Amino acid sequence: MTEALLSICNVSKRFGAVTALDDVSLDVGAGEFFALLGPSGCGKTTLMRAVAGFETPDAGRISLAGRDLAGEPPYRRPVNMMFQSYALFPHLDVAGNIGFGLKQQGRSRAEIESRVEELLRIMQMSGLGARKIEQLSGGQKQRVALARALAPGPSLLLLDEPLGALDRQLREDTQFQLKDIQRRLNTSFVIVTHDQDEALALADRIAVMRAGRIEQVGAPAKIYRRPRTRFVAGFVGQTNMIDGVIENGSGDWFVAPFGRISVASCNLAAGAKATLSVRPENIEIMRGDSIGGILGVVDDVAFRGESTLLRVRVNASEPLLVSSTKGENLAKDDVVTLHIAPDAGTLFAEDR
Repeated sequence: MTEALLSICNVSKRFGAVTALDDVSLDVGAGEFFALLGPSGCGKTTLMRAVAGFETPDAGRISLAGRDLAGEPPYRRPVNMMFQSYALFPHLDVAGNIGFGLKQQGRSRAEIESRVEELLRIMQMSGLGARKIEQLSGGQKQRVALARALAPGPSLLLLDEPLGALDRQLREDTQFQLKDIQRRLNTSFVIVTHDQDEALALADRIAVMRAGRIEQVGAPAKIYRRPRTRFVAGFVGQTNMIDGVIENGSGDWFVAPFGRISVASCNLAAGAKATLSVRPENIEIMRGDSIGGILGVVDDVAFRGESTLLRVRVNASEPLLVSSTKGENLAKDDVVTLHIAPDAGTLFAEDR
């Protein structure tokens, strides 16, 4: 992470008997694209609103570039917010919407026109300044809302589920555009989302939230590959949660209902109950019965283009999900063998 621009230190917020934020601390670097990820009600929107000045924390400190924001109203903070609904003004054209904040600041007409043209160019909407909002596509409206939020040159931009109203293909295309715009402007972005794929695709770092607390902060690859808690493993991406017991012999072994699995660097005592989280793509699948693997039967097959997702029954336990680039050659009721490498999963000592 670069030098911290936004610092959130021990922030708590309650609404009556409900604790929305519980001693939250994190930093966002200058020029960083940061994501707050979590299910509905986890506190991510409350945290964003506290940074923007729309909510006042009960405890803790929020600072921006070393400046304590306590008591600062939203309009005096060098922070802007892009709302999920976009909240564009239907009576103003595209240029009028983008330049609205600059006009409120008392900027000159020439300065406003220059900034609007610059942002239209960045948003790949040059020549559309006179177009009415009702004439725009969903993706164009999203870019106008983004340009309006960026026009005053905020140090930090907050984005509340900005791609939620777009269809899947447009959302994926817009993700690349949004990331490119953020890098070109070098403005710190904080995006609030419940969409794990969106957070993984956009962010330099992610904070996964649950029940008002931070479960884990890290780069997308680390969050996905080495989740710190069972909740993170289950929330971010698909995974198999296998309950079992640690057995120590000549090495470390995890004893599941369907057999023994070798695990790397296990620091749990023999007899400890544990859960092994294994991503579907980290399980190797082979046709037929082979030595040293887990015997199973294909229960269902779902072709997904670049890979195939299979449900495999192993003994009487819950089926395991397996993702394979060669799985299209398998069919329901085929006998297969699964192999799980010692470093393929993550062990959790308790059910969280």
